[in-house]
Amino acid sequence: MRRRLVLTAAISALTLALTGCTGGGTDSGGEEGGQLEFLTGTAVDSPLYAQYQDLVKKFEADHSGVKVNLVPSSTDHEGDLKVRLASGNIPDIWMTHGWSLLRYGKFLMPLQNEPWAKDLAPALKPAMLGPGGELYAMPVDTDIAGLLYNADVLAEAGFQPDDIKTWDDFSRAAAAIKAKGKTPIYAAGKDQWPTGLFVDWIAPGIFSEAELKSMKEGTFAEDSYTKVLDTVGSFRDAGLFNKDYSSATTDNVARALAEGKTGFSFLMNFVATSAFEYKKDARIGFMPVPTANGGKPYLISGEKNALGINKDTEHPEEAKELLAFLAQPENLTKLAKASGSAPGLFSAQSDLGGLQSSFDTYVQPGTVPTVPYFDRVYMPNGAWDTIVKTTDGVVTKQSTVADSVAKVKTDFTKLSAQAK
Repeated sequence: MRRRLVLTAAISALTLALTGCTGGGTDSGGEEGGQLEFLTGTAVDSPLYAQYQDLVKKFEADHSGVKVNLVPSSTDHEGDLKVRLASGNIPDIWMTHGWSLLRYGKFLMPLQNEPWAKDLAPALKPAMLGPGGELYAMPVDTDIAGLLYNADVLAEAGFQPDDIKTWDDFSRAAAAIKAKGKTPIYAAGKDQWPTGLFVDWIAPGIFSEAELKSMKEGTFAEDSYTKVLDTVGSFRDAGLFNKDYSSATTDNVARALAEGKTGFSFLMNFVATSAFEYKKDARIGFMPVPTANGGKPYLISGEKNALGINKDTEHPEEAKELLAFLAQPENLTKLAKASGSAPGLFSAQSDLGGLQSSFDTYVQPGTVPTVPYFDRVYMPNGAWDTIVKTTDGVVTKQSTVADSVAKVKTDFTKLSAQAK
């Protein structure tokens, strides 16, 4: 997911590039195979990073002379990558956060002829394969997301997930949760980027097909975008957000879900995976996102944790060997479970732990429609920072909906013109 580029993130990226964190606890600069820098795109305290550490140690033990410099993400993975790519200080392997084809393809090594590529999950093919079948990353998982919820909190308020089909239904459930003394929506304002997900989650249920088509063609659908931010504003006005919004992180969201202090989160499933670390038997699931345009509730899908190789790496064979090792079914199953998602290769097994029931209910039958991340398809490259800032402005009342929409429209028009 795209995030804000700030000076501190640039400094962090450069610091990480120089110091890093070796997965096997070894010195830098291997003698035979050399050192691979792996920019993971995940936080050092996340379950996924812990799995990377464990598997990298095993890889290094089996590949004498190959050392992997495992680098955790700062709060601005996209910003870090922008700095690295612009400076030419490019990592050997990096997490492409949904953009292996459209944004990073020119920097990445084609991987469609790797043995694991034949097992690419069908749901990922539209987003990850180029017109000639080009594949630029190995998908760790398939991003299937909805509204995260705590079932106990919801039940205490008198609701079940299937009771919530529209945003009106959601507002009634949220009000009931608030009446029980709980926080209806826990959001991570300090981490910045999660606030933009309100747009990604809400917009598909508001925009018409004709408006989505016009957005792809460079014409901004102002009225519908206004309705999206009006929805966010209605959450704010109803007092549905956590009072510590501006200082809260995704880890705070995970803890609140685990401890039954909140009903909902507009975040990916990795937050639920982290929540289970706090409370293994927490009754947390994901449900389809409500709609406002008369359509069916839906799930969000797309490329998530996918790993690409710098086309100019000095260690191409070692990098491909590492991806092949991670792609082994038993290893990929562990990584996908740690991220709270289904595997990106169908050779691996789906093991979602506490989220498996939600997957079996809403994903496996194939009856719930899936939609792509709104910003990745319908907003021009470079718009994410504007989406985050303007949505945050609405949540914090630092900006009116009208002013936020005007800013998004201006940047949408400018960036769309630049893309032509």
